Amino acid sequence: MLQCIFFLSDSGEVMLEKQMTGHRVDRSICAWFWDYVLSQGGDPSKILPVIASPTHYLFQLFRDGIIFLACTQVEMPPLMGIEFLCRVADVLTDYLGGLNEDLIKDNFIIVYELLDEMMDNGFPLTTEPNILREMITLPNIVSKMLSVVTGKNSNVSTRLPDATASCIPWRKTNMKLASNEVYVNLVEEMDAVFSRDGALVKCEIYGEVQVDSHLPGLPDLTLSFSNPSILNDMRFHPCVRFRPWESDQILSFVPPDGEFKLMTYRVKKLKSTPIYVKPQLTSDTGNCHINVLVGVRNDPGKTIDSITVQFQLPFCVASANLTSNHGTVNILADKTCSWSIGQIPKDKSPSLSGNLVLETGLDRLHVFPVFQVGFKIMGVALSGLQIHKLDIKNAPSQPYKGFRALTQAGEYEVRS
Repeated sequence: MLQCIFFLSDSGEVMLEKQMTGHRVDRSICAWFWDYVLSQGGDPSKILPVIASPTHYLFQLFRDGIIFLACTQVEMPPLMGIEFLCRVADVLTDYLGGLNEDLIKDNFIIVYELLDEMMDNGFPLTTEPNILREMITLPNIVSKMLSVVTGKNSNVSTRLPDATASCIPWRKTNMKLASNEVYVNLVEEMDAVFSRDGALVKCEIYGEVQVDSHLPGLPDLTLSFSNPSILNDMRFHPCVRFRPWESDQILSFVPPDGEFKLMTYRVKKLKSTPIYVKPQLTSDTGNCHINVLVGVRNDPGKTIDSITVQFQLPFCVASANLTSNHGTVNILADKTCSWSIGQIPKDKSPSLSGNLVLETGLDRLHVFPVFQVGFKIMGVALSGLQIHKLDIKNAPSQPYKGFRALTQAGEYEVRS
């Protein structure tokens, strides 16, 4: 049972507070949490999702600069608290068209109304976006003007949605659509760590099966993969029937209308990456020469686009002069160096070089930067996962089926 939920900015400021039960949680717990964050390095994204304070168990989620913090004093499944915060973040992103501090403050009435419907006395109640859209109208300019003119701020419908009494609560009853199509997208993020000598320490992929469904009636879909044995740590949308997957590794489901995340997965212990980044730093008498080389390691068969290399200059660096033979290099005020490459040209390998001037009294560089690499590859899933077949039953006519794939860099680090 969750007793309270707080929304905090990435600077620790409390933006919103919602008490879920009759037992009030004092706001001082947020000050304790922020002190804990600072003691762990000050980066909320690196903090554990479940924390035991002297008085409460805390569940936290960091998403797009917003910290979602939930509190309880009773024993409860930790995954329930984490999953509820993920649902809150997903629903707010869907309603507000994004997630940031200004959107939360400009639409706090909508946020409170959504939290009222999603949680009842500390227990999750209605978390399906399709039902919430029927219960609470989406914010728009017309509704805001009417609220100013009429003085009515409530966006909650007086009619209970039909889907609340259905065995398929994620889908509206008697749905009629002008379109008849469904798209399945494989979206993957590659996490990799390279050691100082260029050896691959870790490489795995976090993937999502995203579906965009616009099918009339009550369609029944079956999705199968050519190689499901490579998947680990799967999570499913509530619409997925677990028994067919458990016996035959087939996804059988009645889809919600619109975009939704059907499944997430991991593919571990991969042996290769699409690009390489080779940094080289040499220090001598108060200066450090840097050279970074980027190239294709294993050609994925598709264009590698949006390549970026970013690293933090050590605090002992007084000034830096960096240039590249391809792309643009920017050094920000916080000593973050960002190198935007785009695509790798065929006639040369992109390289960055320059000189770092150390502070007075230092002869050599003792702290070496970690290089964060970004890239995007359309049309290929580097995990090797392949969609075998998508069957649709109970469709009034033959729908259009589309398939796409995207792989991009997640936490892709090269140590120097």
